[in-house]
Amino acid sequence: MNRKIILFTLAAFASSFAGHAAFAVGDDNSAPPKKTKTTTQCKDGKVWDARRNRCVDAKRSDLGDDVLFDAARELAYAGQYENAIKVLGAMKEQESARVFNYLGYANRKAGRMELGMQYYKRAIQADENYILARSYMGQALVEQGRVEEARAQLVEIRDRGGEDTWAYRALLLSLGGVRQY
Repeated sequence: MNRKIILFTLAAFASSFAGHAAFAVGDDNSAPPKKTKTTTQCKDGKVWDARRNRCVDAKRSDLGDDVLFDAARELAYAGQYENAIKVLGAMKEQESARVFNYLGYANRKAGRMELGMQYYKRAIQADENYILARSYMGQALVEQGRVEEARAQLVEIRDRGGEDTWAYRALLLSLGGVRQY
C-alpha cells in the first residue's frame, strides 16, 4: 500500500473519530461531561450541591456516590486531577472498577504514571470486563513505548465485546489506527 493511501486512511479514521476525541474520562460513551458549577465556581475539591445552591466539601456532603462520581469525571475532564482525586476519595464506594479507573487516569495525567498503572490494574481486578480501564491502561502503555502490551489490551477489549465502543476506538487511535492482532 502506498504512503498516500495509508495517510488518507488514517486521516479519514481520525476525522470520523474527531467527534469522540474530546471525551477524556468516564463511562464508555462519547459525550463529554456537562460542564457544571463544580468546575466553574467550586475550588479545592468542592462540588456543586444544586439543592443547597452552593459549593460543598465533598467529604462532608450528603451527595450520593453517583453525583460525586459525575463531579470527579467533570473535574478530571477539565484537567483538575488533584480535585478529581479528592472527590473520588469522598465516595463511599471505594473498591469499584470505576473509582480505581478514575484514580488511575487522574494520577497518570498528573504525572504519576506508575501509581496510575497500579490503579488501572486494580480496576481490572475488580471487574475484568471493565473495558474503559483496559483502554486507558493501553493508552498509558503506548505513552511508555510498550506497544505490544497495549495491543494485548486492544485484543482484550475486542474479545470482551467492546469493538464498537469508544474505549476500543480510543486505544486503536493511540496505536496509530492499525489493527495488528
